[in-house]
Amino acid sequence: MKFIHIADVHLGAAPDSGKAYSEIRPKELWDTLEQVIDVCEREKTDLLLIAGDLFHRQPLLRELKEVNYMFSRLTHTKVVLIAGNHDYIRRDSYYRTFQWNQNVYPLFGEEMEYIEFPELQTAVYGFSYYTKEISKARYDEVYACHMQPFEILLAHGGDEKHIPIHREKLESTGFDYIALGHIHKTEEIPETVKKQQILYAGALEPVDKNDTGIHGYIEGEINVQGVRTRKVACAKREYVPLTVTVDEMQTSGSLKAVLKKMVEEKGVENLYKIVLTGYRDADITFDTSHMDSYGNMIEILDKTRPLYDFAHLAEENGQNLLGEYIRMFQGCPENSTEYKALCAGVEAILTNMH
Repeated sequence: MKFIHIADVHLGAAPDSGKAYSEIRPKELWDTLEQVIDVCEREKTDLLLIAGDLFHRQPLLRELKEVNYMFSRLTHTKVVLIAGNHDYIRRDSYYRTFQWNQNVYPLFGEEMEYIEFPELQTAVYGFSYYTKEISKARYDEVYACHMQPFEILLAHGGDEKHIPIHREKLESTGFDYIALGHIHKTEEIPETVKKQQILYAGALEPVDKNDTGIHGYIEGEINVQGVRTRKVACAKREYVPLTVTVDEMQTSGSLKAVLKKMVEEKGVENLYKIVLTGYRDADITFDTSHMDSYGNMIEILDKTRPLYDFAHLAEENGQNLLGEYIRMFQGCPENSTEYKALCAGVEAILTNMH
């Protein structure tokens, strides 16, 4: 039995609103889901498992119709989904009354339920969120009922406010595969056969600057030997953290050129969180607001320190506060806590003097 496991698609989200590329990001979330649908059709995947948060908020009726059309194109694949904390089943949710295509099997009950696929020798279990938050560790109480040879659990949670996950409890539930959602970070997946696997798919597309790393879906196969899985990258973009160390020779212009080259090497389609470290010329202040050559730097954090000629400053300032402060730290080694205090203190005193 072949399956694809996705989660946290967050259709309807508008990541990084206000940025140069933000207008096209909502459509890219739909495009990537459509790409997964195409893979399912091409590979004749048996099950598409969606472990919650297909939508970023309560789905609109027209959005459900669009998604349902995508699913209806599948001639072989059956789709099983649960609602997560973002698209939880509210009293007025369209999830309650929407008529899905015959190949779509929503597990929208508030209590655990399952659907059997005898032709696949598989049963899929799950329940959905009816509130934004669930603090009870509800998956500690679930277990496989052995309705079919292969049994899968769809689960959404993993923090204190959204169904805490205890893996040691999940390992004893008897499921062959547990498809997790809610945590957006991807997991390292060795391509080995195991009797049981418990995996987060991660967000299909990164939707927040903290969603660093590769994003995509999990492709898996279950047989009598066990479960084999692999991670498949398919996101349009990736949030990439970069740490750039500067020196006293760097200017705003030269630093902008360095950042431009780094972005070109790592991909202009990606999104960057940049941290500047090191010691800059004391007369230089980096203008970080004008360093985004491609409109894809979501954050530039300047943690650099000015590199002062302390001996010259002490001589110039004789017996005043600045001179006395420098002499207090005389001889402290670079990169020590005392040296950092020296740099921070001198910067503060000079700022007040001017």
